[in-house]
Amino acid sequence: MTSTHNAPLSSAEISQIWTTYQEDTTSICMLTYFLKTVEDPDISALLQHALELSESHIPKLTNFFNGENWPVPQGFSEKDVNLSTPRLYTDGFMLHYLQMMGILGMNAYSIAIGTAVRSDIHDYYSECMTETVDLHKKANSLLLEKGLFVRAPDITPPDRIAFVTDNSFLGKWMGDTRPLTALEIANLYANSQRNILGKSLLIGFSQVASDPEVRKHMVKGKEIAEKHVETFNTKLNQDDLPVSATSDAGISDSTISPFSDRLMMFFTGSLIAASIGYYGSSMSMDARKDLITNYSRLTIEILKYSAESAKLMINNGWMEEPPQAKNRDKLAKKG
Repeated sequence: MTSTHNAPLSSAEISQIWTTYQEDTTSICMLTYFLKTVEDPDISALLQHALELSESHIPKLTNFFNGENWPVPQGFSEKDVNLSTPRLYTDGFMLHYLQMMGILGMNAYSIAIGTAVRSDIHDYYSECMTETVDLHKKANSLLLEKGLFVRAPDITPPDRIAFVTDNSFLGKWMGDTRPLTALEIANLYANSQRNILGKSLLIGFSQVASDPEVRKHMVKGKEIAEKHVETFNTKLNQDDLPVSATSDAGISDSTISPFSDRLMMFFTGSLIAASIGYYGSSMSMDARKDLITNYSRLTIEILKYSAESAKLMINNGWMEEPPQAKNRDKLAKKG
């Protein structure tokens, strides 16, 4: 006879499910608004596909919570989006947004799969990964078709293989150093691209936020992203490699908010968390000391910005409490 192992959700699994619910309800709000303002029928069809994916996740996630007697999070809803507001972002921005969300989704789902023990959780996130890989591929294809795809720089193939024989390969903290490796170029370019998109997003948020403190916070985030793009592009320029344009053409002049301040703050916090992870990954893969120094400095800067975001959320009563362990000391005092 075989028996079914009905283990309760682990802390790792419940944390992933809770976070996924927050992210999917946020995506539903944003994608629903984008669909109301998009003009290009091809981009509209892909936005609709992405929306249907997020919407299909909610009942499954809800079943996981209910099956374990965990309260279903509040997340975000139609109360956090105003579909009657003017267009804030262009079609091109929306398509780049879909591409970037595909990348972020693939990274998030790979972590969720790695922490899943129960087969139903593992199967769910494996399905999400397959969906997101397909979405990312479709976004890339459409960007290529529309002439909007931005490629990383090309480099010339070497005439032979070689091995590192000198510690100078690790570079210097300052001054002249060796050329960038392909991996270092890829990291600089990808981090620059993410910050360009983040900057455009925050410019839009800063125009429409209702709370003056939120508006000020978004402007600060935009300035940080702008500075980080300049830092990454400077390193690429030093090796005569092409850099990304920092155009803000993806934003209209609307000052009427389609999103609640709470949703915009949460989404900003999610982007900060992703940036911290990407910078840490870049530090672990890059060998040049000057690059590691830059990533360390920039990480400290966005960690401080993240703390400011959290305080602003808490002060406004916008931060939903994530699952956490019982306070045993508090329970003991009650007893």
